[in-house]
Amino acid sequence: MPVPLLLLALGTFAVGTDSMVVAGILGPLCADLGVPVPAAGQLVTVFALGYALLAPVLAALTARWPRRRLLLTALTVFTAANALSALAPTYGLLLATRVLAAAGAALYTPTANAAATALVTPQRRGRALATVLGGMTVATALGVPLGTWIGHTDWRMTMWLVTALGLAALTGLALLLRDLPAPTAAPTLRARLAPLRHGPVLGAAATTLVFFLAFQSVYIYLATAVSGATGGDAARLSTVLLTCGVMSVAGSWLGGRLVDRTGVRRVLLGGSAAAAAAFTALPWLGRTMPGALAYATVVPLAGWAVSVALPHRLASIDPDNAPLLISLNSSALYLGTAAGGAAGSAAITVLGERWFPLAAAALALTAYTVAATTTHDEHPTPTPTPQPQTQPGTTHT
Repeated sequence: MPVPLLLLALGTFAVGTDSMVVAGILGPLCADLGVPVPAAGQLVTVFALGYALLAPVLAALTARWPRRRLLLTALTVFTAANALSALAPTYGLLLATRVLAAAGAALYTPTANAAATALVTPQRRGRALATVLGGMTVATALGVPLGTWIGHTDWRMTMWLVTALGLAALTGLALLLRDLPAPTAAPTLRARLAPLRHGPVLGAAATTLVFFLAFQSVYIYLATAVSGATGGDAARLSTVLLTCGVMSVAGSWLGGRLVDRTGVRRVLLGGSAAAAAAFTALPWLGRTMPGALAYATVVPLAGWAVSVALPHRLASIDPDNAPLLISLNSSALYLGTAAGGAAGSAAITVLGERWFPLAAAALALTAYTVAATTTHDEHPTPTPTPQPQTQPGTTHT
């Protein structure tokens, strides 16, 4: 396997860790900056919103840039932003650095995927993409628990960890990545958004947005939801997050096979229903470690299975324009994550720290309803399933 390909995966590992790890360090961050938990959760919101809004704009503005230069520029911005996050003396400045980090991530991730296909022969492109996207998956399983453990006393150490990962990828790519073929003509911003005029595409994007709105409204504040089980102990919280990460990998694997065998509709409806049930039970499950681990098993398993089905559904609507449609799915995912931070904050304010997951249950049932009314039964096909976009928390999440 080419070393530059592994370095590209290291970059996506850094991005994935950065987008999700704040959920694990809310406690020390709140104590240091003197802000309440709902306000700290907005750090995830601004990152996700910045990514969702900036990704299509920056892609259009940099369409003619050489890919190598674009990759190095993106990692420079991302790494510098995380260093500034680690140094930020106030909450307001920290928010600003998260937007800057999101800009670097929004430039890097799609460019890394495109670069991966240029580094290998056509017969190995699928494996190359899986390697780069695998960095996001490993971030869920390893990066977030590691970052949570490192930052349990000083959240700034977690930001320095992400900075070091970004710097390592930047240095390696600067030294080892050769020039890449010039990009072909890219669609304009208007062309990227045009498919939303079509009902099936809009319905699919709406399902993605609402499902991740539900998912992230709990994940961002998971430390709060399971505080009865962890008692504020960082090791216990890391165990819960590690379980989430491992089950996310399992859910991705299972989702691909279920989509091919049973079809998109059944995976969407089954996953949404399972998530809604787990959210409903979380106020009780979150009181004990066995209950918290049960939740950390069910919801990531269901959520990542759904995350496979969602881009598959969009790609099947118009296979000739699959990359463009899947990019819309990614934007909807990050918009849902951004809105999830605000929704979770509002739910905590209205329902309290124990009962706020009930709002997520209602949102998951809404996603179920949207999927049920806009997705038709189809015969499963043996065609390869597209790789899921990673949840920022679930992400990629």
